[in-house]
Amino acid sequence: MTKVAASKRSLRPKIGSIPLCMLTSFYILVFCNNTFWKKATDYLGSGSGPLWALYLAMLALFVAAITPFSTKYLIKPFLIFLVLVAAVASHFTDTFGVVIDSDMIRNAMETTPAEAQHLITSDFFVHVAILGIVPSILIIWVRVDHRPFVRKILWNLAAILFSLAIFTICGVTYSREYTAAVRERRDITKSFNPVTPIVSTVRYFMSEGNEASLVVQTVGADATVKPATLPINKPRVTIIVAGETARAENFSLGGYQRDTNPRLKAANVIYFTNTTSCGTATATSIPCMFSGFTRSEFTHAKAMANENLADVLAHAGIDVAWFDNNTGDKGVAKRIKYVDLANSKDPRFCQDGECLDGIFLDKLDDWLDNVKGDSVLVLHQLGSHGPAYYRRYPEDQGKFVPDCRTPELGKCSTVEIVNAYDNSILYTDYFIATVIDRLKARSDKMAAGLIYMSDHGESLGENGLYLHGTPYMFAPSQQTHVPFLTWFDSDFAKSMNLDTACLRKEATAPTSHDNLFHSVLSMMNVKTSVYDKRLDVFAKCRSELLSIATTQRKTEDRNAIR
Repeated sequence: MTKVAASKRSLRPKIGSIPLCMLTSFYILVFCNNTFWKKATDYLGSGSGPLWALYLAMLALFVAAITPFSTKYLIKPFLIFLVLVAAVASHFTDTFGVVIDSDMIRNAMETTPAEAQHLITSDFFVHVAILGIVPSILIIWVRVDHRPFVRKILWNLAAILFSLAIFTICGVTYSREYTAAVRERRDITKSFNPVTPIVSTVRYFMSEGNEASLVVQTVGADATVKPATLPINKPRVTIIVAGETARAENFSLGGYQRDTNPRLKAANVIYFTNTTSCGTATATSIPCMFSGFTRSEFTHAKAMANENLADVLAHAGIDVAWFDNNTGDKGVAKRIKYVDLANSKDPRFCQDGECLDGIFLDKLDDWLDNVKGDSVLVLHQLGSHGPAYYRRYPEDQGKFVPDCRTPELGKCSTVEIVNAYDNSILYTDYFIATVIDRLKARSDKMAAGLIYMSDHGESLGENGLYLHGTPYMFAPSQQTHVPFLTWFDSDFAKSMNLDTACLRKEATAPTSHDNLFHSVLSMMNVKTSVYDKRLDVFAKCRSELLSIATTQRKTEDRNAIR
C-alpha cells in the first residue's frame, strides 16, 4: 500500500510555492486580461518598450501581491479564488466590454434570477470551465513544496522585494507614458482582472455597511399644494414612467431614421432632445433622478440618507404609489405604496420569471378608477433591458427583422442586435401611448399629465461595448443620452398655467435627470423650500412666472431709461 501511495504521489509534480505564485500570476495576466491588454496596446502601441515593460511590471506586481499568501494551507484556496474571479470577470469584460466597478457590483447584487439568467449562458459556462475550472484543478493536483518557516519568510521577503524593485524600475523608466495613460484612459486600469472586481466588491460591502446605520433625514416637510390659478374641479394625476435602458439615439422623436415612435408622435408629446442621465446603471440612476441632488452632488449614501421626490409629494398630501416591473425601486419607494409586478404569473405577459410591460395596464386601470384626489403613480418599466432584447416585446410585434433571439449577443450580427433593440423601443412607444390613451379616456374625471425619462442608455457594439454600466467618466453617449418626454391634457396644462407652445421651443435646451425632482413638483403645483425653479423644465413656460419675468424686465427698462 505504501508503494502504491508513493507511486500515485510521484505522478503529481512538485513545485515550490513562489514558482506556483509566479505561474498563476502569469496565467491570470495573459489569459484573463484580454480587454486590459487590448486597451493598453491601443494606447501604448504594439511591440513598444512601454508595453513590454508593462507586462513585466504587472507580472512583478502580481507576484509581490500573491506571495504573502503562499502559506501551507492558504496558497491553493487563495490562488483558486483569484483564478475563478478572473475567469468570471474576463467573460463579462471581454464579451460585453463592461467595467466591474462598485456600481456594477451593486447592480449584480440587486438583480433578479430572471434577469441574471440572460447573462449566465452556455458561453459563460464554457468560458469559466476552460479559463477557471481547468487551471484550478491543476493547482489542486500539484504538490507544493514548502520551505521551513524561517527560510520561507526570508525567501518570500526576497521575492517580494525583488518583484517590487522590477515594478519600480519599469514604472520609473516609462513614468511619462504610464502617467498619461492613467490620466487619459482610466478605463485601462478599470479593466484589470481580478483586482478591479475584488476591490469593487470590498468597496460595495463597506458602503452597504455604512448605509445600514443611516438615519433618513426628512426632506420637504413644508410641502403643500398651491391652488391652481385656473381652478380644476377634479383630481390632478401625474404618471411618471421610469424607463429602462432606452437610449435617445434610437428614438425617432429625436431624429432616428427608423420610425420607432409612431404612436407617441401621433399623441403629440413634447420631446426633450438633449437629456443626459445621472448614471449608467439602474442602481445609480433611479435613486439619483428621484433625489433632490444634482449629479455632481449625488452619492448613493446621500440618496439613502435623505427622503426623495415620492416623500415630498406625500408630505404635500398627494397620494403616491410605485408599480414595479423591474428589479425594484432601489430604495426610492420605501415609505409609499409599492406593488411588485415583476413576479406576476399572468400568461398574457409573463414567461420564465419576467413580464412584458403590458402587465401594468390592468393594474393601471384599477388604480385610475380609484383616484380620489391629486395623485402620482410611478411605473418602473423593464423597458429595453438587455441582453435579451427579444424578450421585451411580443414576438408578433417584432417589426424590424431579422432580430437577435438569444441573449448571447456574440451569436448575432450587429444588424440583428439593433433590430431586436429597436423592437423593444417600439414596444415602449406602444406602452407609453397606451397609458396616455387610458388617461384621455378619463378626461371627464381627472386632469392628467405624463412624464417619461429613461434611467440610462445602452451600447449595442459601438467601440466594442455592449449593455451599460460603464463608469460615467468615460461612458459613451449611447449610455448617457436618454429620452425624455411629457404629455398633458388641456385641463392639466391649464392647472399649471403652462404654455405648451413655449415648452416645445424650450425642449431643445439641455436637460438631465437633475430636472425630474423639481419638474414633477412643478407639475403637481407643490410649494416647498426644496423646490428649485432653475431645475424646473416648465418654469420658463408657466404664465404666472412669465408675467413676473415680464414685469421685472419692464421695471429694469424703466430704471435704465431714468
